[in-house]
Amino acid sequence: MAKRNDKSKQKALAKERIICLFETADEFLKTHPSFSINCIKHAKKISMRYRIRIPKPYNRKYCRKCSSYLIPGYNMKIRVHRGKVIATCKACGNIRRYPISERKTK
Repeated sequence: MAKRNDKSKQKALAKERIICLFETADEFLKTHPSFSINCIKHAKKISMRYRIRIPKPYNRKYCRKCSSYLIPGYNMKIRVHRGKVIATCKACGNIRRYPISERKTK
């Protein structure tokens, strides 16, 4: 009988690939922005195919509408308003809002 592929190994490999693609997108953002966008799109496709989440450090670093890699001040505007962080993509104008988490004091 043929060996079955282990799904946990496939998912681990997919997660590594997503991380690698995000790092590549960061490197090529200023020199080749279209290549950077393609890396993000490919990472999103991998995450959908293997049904895994994009790792938390990279989740807020791309625009969900135009798939561009976001760097504050370069192609992203950040504001704080009424207890929320408002991130605006300068390429497409998409707005994302994140709540500011309260600090736990002891």
